[in-house]
Amino acid sequence: MKRKSLRIISILIAIILVTIGGLLGYVKTTMPDVGEAPDITIEATPDQIARGHYLANYVMQCIECHSARDWSAFAGPLVPGTEGQGGEIFNQEFGFPGSYVAANITPKGIGNWTDGELFRAITTGVSKDGHPLFPIMPYENFRLLDSIDLISVIAYIRTLAPIDHTTEKSHSDFPMNFIIHTIPKKPDFTTIPSKSDKVNYGAYLVNAANCKTCHTKFEKGKFTGEPFAGGRELPLPDGMLRSPNLTPHVTGLGNWTEEMFVQRFKMYSDSAYVPQKPEDLGYQTYMPWMNYTHMTTEDISAIYAYLRTVPAVENKVEKFEAKI
Repeated sequence: MKRKSLRIISILIAIILVTIGGLLGYVKTTMPDVGEAPDITIEATPDQIARGHYLANYVMQCIECHSARDWSAFAGPLVPGTEGQGGEIFNQEFGFPGSYVAANITPKGIGNWTDGELFRAITTGVSKDGHPLFPIMPYENFRLLDSIDLISVIAYIRTLAPIDHTTEKSHSDFPMNFIIHTIPKKPDFTTIPSKSDKVNYGAYLVNAANCKTCHTKFEKGKFTGEPFAGGRELPLPDGMLRSPNLTPHVTGLGNWTEEMFVQRFKMYSDSAYVPQKPEDLGYQTYMPWMNYTHMTTEDISAIYAYLRTVPAVENKVEKFEAKI
């Protein structure tokens, strides 16, 4: 009787394992399912390239992620001559379920990609060969932008100088190596709001700049805090950086005026600004101030206007904790 029970249990376990294996195989072989790359060819205009340059460098931070940064200087400014070469690594140290490496997006890296394949990758998270991208590349945000802006970004990226730089391959840990196949989805484009509609225009920019991702607490591969309330931990060699609270609570931006907010961004492009070293300030930051400082005052003001409308959350953040 005991032997018969063990045999039944063994059969049930085998059935369960086969079922799980079948489901995982199905996910791996049939997903992501976002359709073929669109058949588009971008005939770039100077205005498109200029708009793409502005978005890719100063708002969406494409170039910041896909270039080398000088971490000996405050805020890690870009290393000149590395624009688009890739290589930045986002791994388990930052709470990610794998190691994800920014690709080379110069002509040496994506020269054989069609415009449609680039468009699909940016808006759905599916690469040229059909494999899914982890959303450290914020396609979940970009899929909600105006397609006109996304085409402008591609037009600009095509103008980058070719850099022969081979990057490591990204990989996901288990079970993300299966889950990642279910994340990409088809885009849901919007239209750029009128600048006169300051709050909605600001919301559009905040989404494009992916502010919520860095300014929301993130633990064990998922968001655990209130949106924009800060507290996400980002390790540094000499300590732990935590993102500040951006909500209109007094522990966040509650006491900040629009002028103060704008000045915080624009100070780094002011002729009076003197570059500083992290050791002189006592801390380092991942916030790409040297890029964001070149946003227009109008756009920064719109971002401020939108952030004033998000729910106020009490969360006093200790922004930097040094290693003992």
